[in-house]
Amino acid sequence: MSTGTTARPTSNRIKLGGTLYRGREGMWSWVAHRISGVLTFFFLFAHVLDTALIRVSPESYDTVIDTYKNPFVNLMEIGLVGAVLFHALNGLRVIAVDFWSRGPRLQRQMLWAIVGVWIAVMAPGAFFMFKHSFQALFGAS
Repeated sequence: MSTGTTARPTSNRIKLGGTLYRGREGMWSWVAHRISGVLTFFFLFAHVLDTALIRVSPESYDTVIDTYKNPFVNLMEIGLVGAVLFHALNGLRVIAVDFWSRGPRLQRQMLWAIVGVWIAVMAPGAFFMFKHSFQALFGAS
C-alpha cells in the first residue's frame, strides 16, 4: 500500500570548506597555536636541561653550547622566534575573542591582522638572524 509520497534519496556527501578542517581560518589558527605552544615548551625544556649542565660540568656545558653554533641550529632559532611570536600574538587575539563582546564576530579579521604583524616583524628579524649564518658559511662581505 502506497502513501502517495516518494522518498527522495539523500546525499551522504559532506562538503568540505576547501580543506580537511572545516573551521577555516579559526581552526587553522587553533592548530597553529597548539603547535607553536608545544614547540616553545620543548625548547624551554631543552634550554633548562642544557643550562643545568653548567652546575654539573662546565666543560660539558661549553661542548653543548659549541654544538649550537652552526647554520642548522640558526634556522631552528629563526623557527623558534617565529613560533614564540605567533603564539604571543595569537594569544592576544584569543584573549580579545574571549573577553571582548565583538571579539567572536571579528576573530577572522583579527587573525589576518596578527598574521600581518607577524610577517612585518619576522621578515627583518629572520633576515638579521640568518645574516649571521650566511656570513659564517660564506665569509663576511
